[in-house]
Amino acid sequence: MDANNRVIIFDTTLRDGEQSPGATLNVEEKLAIAHQLALLGVDVIEAGFAVSSPGDFAAVKAIAQQVGVLDGPIICSLARAIRQDIQAAAEALQPAAHPRIHTFISTSDIHLKYQLKKSRSEVLATVSEMVAYAKSFVDDVEFSPMDASRTDRNFLYQVVEQAIAAGATTINIPDTVGCCTPKEMGALIQGIRENVANIDQVILSVHTQNDLGLATANALLAIENGVRQVECTINGIGERAGNAALEEIVMALQVGKPYFNPYFDRPVDSEVPLTNIKTQEIYKTSCLVSQLTGMLVQPNKAIVGANAFAHESGIHQDGILKHRQTYEIMDAVTIGLPENRIVLGKHSGRNAFRSRLKELGFDLSEADLNKAFIRFKEVADKKKEMSDLDLEAIIRDETRSSVESGFELEHVQVTCGDCTCPTATITIVTPDGEILTDAAVGTGPVDAVYKAINRLVQIPNQLIEFSVQSVTEGIDALGTVTIRLRYQERIFSGQASDTDIVVAAAYAYMSAMNRLYCYLQTQRDSANSAAV
Repeated sequence: MDANNRVIIFDTTLRDGEQSPGATLNVEEKLAIAHQLALLGVDVIEAGFAVSSPGDFAAVKAIAQQVGVLDGPIICSLARAIRQDIQAAAEALQPAAHPRIHTFISTSDIHLKYQLKKSRSEVLATVSEMVAYAKSFVDDVEFSPMDASRTDRNFLYQVVEQAIAAGATTINIPDTVGCCTPKEMGALIQGIRENVANIDQVILSVHTQNDLGLATANALLAIENGVRQVECTINGIGERAGNAALEEIVMALQVGKPYFNPYFDRPVDSEVPLTNIKTQEIYKTSCLVSQLTGMLVQPNKAIVGANAFAHESGIHQDGILKHRQTYEIMDAVTIGLPENRIVLGKHSGRNAFRSRLKELGFDLSEADLNKAFIRFKEVADKKKEMSDLDLEAIIRDETRSSVESGFELEHVQVTCGDCTCPTATITIVTPDGEILTDAAVGTGPVDAVYKAINRLVQIPNQLIEFSVQSVTEGIDALGTVTIRLRYQERIFSGQASDTDIVVAAAYAYMSAMNRLYCYLQTQRDSANSAAV
């Protein structure tokens, strides 16, 4: 991997991204995202934190086996600088052709005093011992001094030098609390390059959090100062305010090639890409991550937001019609958005439907295609025209339901009005195949639906978020409902789309409920195994 001529894209959507509240993914969903990340062309997939749970261990192992093939990406697992963590990571990564252990320890004084309760000398000793221990399992070891941006500079230089001497091949500098400005980030990286004697033996990396909205800017300044790996996530999801967004970094490097080329010792006019990312897969990847995590992409989100290539101002529209580049610095096609769209409606056939899905990047099995086509016809009967966004919502609803097990929503009927007590009648099929029906009264139709479902399912939970977003414009638009449930300290999300918001709300609730059900089943199975 020649890191001098390009930027290595280290994707941590499945690790840091999953730490977003409510973004919990099961093994099948993590695999689906990992396969898409490989298609996108990321260099490194941080598949999870193997020691954190049996589910994370299973996901890392499955991704290592199925995605970590010889010509595939590096598969990485996070591990604290603790033997147990490193052993778990090594075991989970064993099937991967190119495994990497990413180990870390806090280095700032505030972390040492209040979290680790260790001295600087103890941390230095741990770094040397644990990096060497990780190296005994894999050749590729990444080390991160957590909270590096708030660490005493001289101590940070010592830690980094020790990690390299112990065998680290990549040194990642995290702005853990997102406190850096671009100028400060540039100075931080420059100081490391000037004061760590053996820094030229490793790939230098950054992980920038977005607490001040500066994650992408900080990552780009780091690149200007010699960093050749960037840790990022799809849609910028992650802990607190999130991370640097992969799509923003990649497209900034592509649009700004003439500016960035000299930092890679290239001619200003070089057309060679600065990353290995297949940009046409960006939009599809963004939609997949949004759907599976239940985290909607804000309309004004750079690159992948619904408004990113939309123009309402008359002046802008006039300019775009005369020449696209008057108000667009990117072509929508470069990120996988179609420029020309065929109109699909209730009279469209299966071949036209299949063809349009292929153009949008969906390659469905015959069974999934049949299910999606039936749903398409149902929605098309209610709408005059189906947009690409409608199709994507339908496909993601259908493919998502195929990986969820548990309760099946059979029937939803609601009565409401200003002179009527909102009442919902719900029929479900239990995991055992039993058909149950119940009715409930609520403050509104959605409240009535959720009360009826709760009476049937009988799993305690707390609804903490309910949001509705129109997929397209118009009175007949598909609406996407996203909900989050809390059970004890865990959050479970669900999402569904329909022209009837109440129906979408019911399916979204059932989707979250099934995630909760699967979690409880896993907990019971683990308890039973331990008892045996």
